[in-house]
Amino acid sequence: MPADPDCLFCKIVAESIPSTLVHEDDVVIAFRDIAPRAPTHILVIPREHIGSVADLTEEHGPMLGRLFAATAEIARREGIAEAGYRIVSNVGRWGGQTVDHLHLHLLGGRPLQWPPG
Repeated sequence: MPADPDCLFCKIVAESIPSTLVHEDDVVIAFRDIAPRAPTHILVIPREHIGSVADLTEEHGPMLGRLFAATAEIARREGIAEAGYRIVSNVGRWGGQTVDHLHLHLLGGRPLQWPPG
């Protein structure tokens, strides 16, 4: 799907809005959340505009593999992999999604509670 000119994350991908990048490849970028909910809070997104998990199809399989592999790699680099971390993808307003672009929240650096919300 082409970039959405009104999408905040598409603007970050296009570098028209600054971010603190921690990972970048041809499929995925990751950057620090501006309102972190844990000591490590990184957003991992596909460069391609996809609204949410609800919009995924089987054809997105390779991108999803790269998205999750990049997330695991970032967790190792950030030093949170051994103790553990959480990966969250909110879907829709009731699910807590505030930006309509598929993204994973990588949270760690402290014990996380359950249930989350």
